[in-house]
Amino acid sequence: MAAAEARSVFHRARGRTLDAFLAEKEREWKGPFYFIQGADPQFGLMKAWSTGECDSGGDEWGQETRLTEQAVRAVNRLNPKPKFFVLCGDLVHAMPGMPWRKEQTEDLQRVLRDVDSEIPLVFVSGNHDVGNVPTPETIEEFQQTWGDDYFSFWVGGVLFLVLNSQFLYDASRCPALKQAQDQWLDQQLSIAGQRKCQHAIVFQHIPLFLESIDEDDDYFNLSKPVRKEMVDKLSKAGVKAVFSGHYHRNAGGIYQNLDMVVSSAIGCQLGKDTHGLRVVVVTAEKIVHRYYSLDELSEKGMEDDLMDLLKEK
Repeated sequence: MAAAEARSVFHRARGRTLDAFLAEKEREWKGPFYFIQGADPQFGLMKAWSTGECDSGGDEWGQETRLTEQAVRAVNRLNPKPKFFVLCGDLVHAMPGMPWRKEQTEDLQRVLRDVDSEIPLVFVSGNHDVGNVPTPETIEEFQQTWGDDYFSFWVGGVLFLVLNSQFLYDASRCPALKQAQDQWLDQQLSIAGQRKCQHAIVFQHIPLFLESIDEDDDYFNLSKPVRKEMVDKLSKAGVKAVFSGHYHRNAGGIYQNLDMVVSSAIGCQLGKDTHGLRVVVVTAEKIVHRYYSLDELSEKGMEDDLMDLLKEK
């Protein structure tokens, strides 16, 4: 499916907001709700990983296609419906300019067209989507294909912020774009800091940290100076949770009341976790989340204790 056709199918972030939700109607708390978080469908990685050619491989993605189709069916069956379904980056495996990128993108868009039209999709940019070292050109390509690379939106009195974490990883080839996101984020956090929202929640691809704020720098986290600056900034503004992917395993930890949630992949697993999705229930007081395998969510749906949270007044 061409990018032009995708525009008519998916709600896309434009003007740093998501047209699926009208802010003036969504700023007030209306009671508990939930959303679904997925990460790293990454069409092409499973073949590339199995052959050891992660940089140049990835000419098959049938397994990822089937897994993402299963994820879509599982989400569509849920009752009540989630408010939205967010994909936290690495939508496809082929980096900008690499072979099979167009084909992987078209196949993923084809699968995602089957998500219930009443469940908006939220797209987060990952390193494979904009490049490990993004450029103005790779950012422009992402925006044309999937929408803005960073934006905010309101749902039921909760402020959601979507960040381009590659700017936090290496913005050496697009410093002005990073500066623009930094300024925008400060403006958004001022709203959260004034407690004009019930909660504030962040989505990004690369985790701030995997388990501890003091862990060593790694491919799968942000550098210590960046992570500490970000955690302090987000915590001060009252952000309750950051949801990410990238690690292809479940992980996370809490620092200064900020819940860093790292979800494993829909696609290729690099650890012992299963292909899955995370159910996130938002109540007036707390944010409760649980990771389900695709089989569990498909066969059983949400468990009763999470359903009960949705009934709280």
